[in-house]
Amino acid sequence: MEMTKEQTQALIDEVLEVYPAAARKDRAKHLAVNDQANAGSKCITSNRKSQPGVMTIRGCAYAGSKGVVWGPVKDMIHISHGPIGCGQYSRAGRRNYYTGMTGVNAFGTMNITTDFQERDIVFGGDKKLEAAIDELEQLFPLTKGLSIQSECPVGLIGDDIEAVAKKKGAELGKTIVPVRCEGFRGVSQSLGHHIANDTIRDHVLAPNEGKAFEATEYDVAIIGDYNIGGDAWSSRIILEDMGLRVVAQWSGDGTLAEMENTPKVKLNLVHCYRSMNYIVRYMEEKNGIPWVEYNLFGPTKIEESMRKIAGFFDDKIKAQTEEVIKRYREQWDQVIAKYRPRLEGKSVMLYVGGLRPRHIIGAYEDLGMEICGAGYEFAHNDDYVKTTPEVKDATLLFDDASAYELEEFVKKLKPDLVGSGVKEKYVFQKMGFPFRQMHSWDYSGPYHGVDGFAIFARDMDLTMNNPCWKNMKAPWSKTAAADLAKTA
Repeated sequence: MEMTKEQTQALIDEVLEVYPAAARKDRAKHLAVNDQANAGSKCITSNRKSQPGVMTIRGCAYAGSKGVVWGPVKDMIHISHGPIGCGQYSRAGRRNYYTGMTGVNAFGTMNITTDFQERDIVFGGDKKLEAAIDELEQLFPLTKGLSIQSECPVGLIGDDIEAVAKKKGAELGKTIVPVRCEGFRGVSQSLGHHIANDTIRDHVLAPNEGKAFEATEYDVAIIGDYNIGGDAWSSRIILEDMGLRVVAQWSGDGTLAEMENTPKVKLNLVHCYRSMNYIVRYMEEKNGIPWVEYNLFGPTKIEESMRKIAGFFDDKIKAQTEEVIKRYREQWDQVIAKYRPRLEGKSVMLYVGGLRPRHIIGAYEDLGMEICGAGYEFAHNDDYVKTTPEVKDATLLFDDASAYELEEFVKKLKPDLVGSGVKEKYVFQKMGFPFRQMHSWDYSGPYHGVDGFAIFARDMDLTMNNPCWKNMKAPWSKTAAADLAKTA
């Protein structure tokens, strides 16, 4: 449904009415009507503490470090230092694909934890951590290193994970990285990204500055692509077709050696800006490596990003890129011809992490669909500044939305598709709204690249044009009279 700015603002005001005055004033700062006339300026408050007593969908700093940045590095073991629940919850849920043999030379889907008990809280867990590292070295000798991902209790009792990492690293001759990512730090998983970036800087890049590496003029690194459903592999195909050499993937299907070699590349390519902008800014300052943000969701953004990347290299790469685009265009034109007539005019509401609400807009628009609402769980102000030009005037924007707000927005906007996370999935499906889990592609993917666009289009069609939705009605929306009639 097409809305004016006044109508969108009225919707926001109506949803906020249920809150007490103080909460209403605070939440009003996090909801906005898109105004392209003010593009480039602050439009919404973000990266603040969630409202106490309101159900947030955010994660914690541990989730940002272990679950996002460090966890996909496949040839290292990542120890969840603390109670077992955090490690289990963060294990393999994001579908970070990798090559290798699990338990031999790849360890990404394994849950390694020190399994804190009450006695460890009382007496400390340093000795237990040392014993765990020794046991892991015996069981998995082919690991290239370890990271220690500290959970909340570890920070509260003051365990010295840095001392343990330094001691055992010297004994084993391996990189052991202590990561102070206790879940209570910061306001969301975003601080966990930053903490993880800083530990990579201090424990991976700095100690290997003089490492020998045979470089070429066309070396690039993929930064912030976690290979969800094989996304990084699809991105890599495009870059190699352009004539570039991909030296490293951070961190989906990535290795410790690739990270160590990254300061030798000619260009860093940033996919997830929110989680990895810190480390590329460091390499730009320290090593003089330029970086560029790219987007390989949908034909429009693929072409745009390929030309932007090629612009950093010589005429050979530029010419080859144009040839590749011509070849790709034949493939995605067929996808658009097949699916656009079935999806044209459909509306989508997005609420994902810190990147996708703006990155996947182009792919939907390539299929003739429109974004009626977009929000982030843990974005910062610059993410919203980048989002404003991507969506139409009067589009609803929201930050750290509560479960109540999301449900009310969906009831009023009535989108043809909701794209969000697993915590929201089943509520909206029960309400009869088509839904795609856009954190990990709902067990599908890849969605990046040329092949990924075909899968994306197929999945959106299968979801929205499924006849089951018109026959569904949320159990709680049935009238009392109808329920009584059934039992009469």
